[in-house]
Amino acid sequence: MFLKVHCSRETGDVVAVCDRELLNTTICHEKLSLTITDSFYGTTPATESEVREALKRAGNINLIGERSVNIAIEMGLIAQSGCMMIGKVPHAQIYQL
Repeated sequence: MFLKVHCSRETGDVVAVCDRELLNTTICHEKLSLTITDSFYGTTPATESEVREALKRAGNINLIGERSVNIAIEMGLIAQSGCMMIGKVPHAQIYQL
């Protein structure tokens, strides 16, 4: 997985995580197209443990890919029903208000 933390004093940090094989690809479903860029998800490889630690401290979270989304589900941060599928790829956004 790749992990990047976008720091923001106004909205809280945004933790972005994507599965390794998805970085710098575009996924499509019907009229929706999403490009998974290294500028947003970063180029820093992360272990599952590192992802879990980052998610614990996150103000907001953006996840794409089966492994990335499943970690948040296992941690109880989101339910499976709160995720969307873009084609065959799960995606989740979690906001703390």
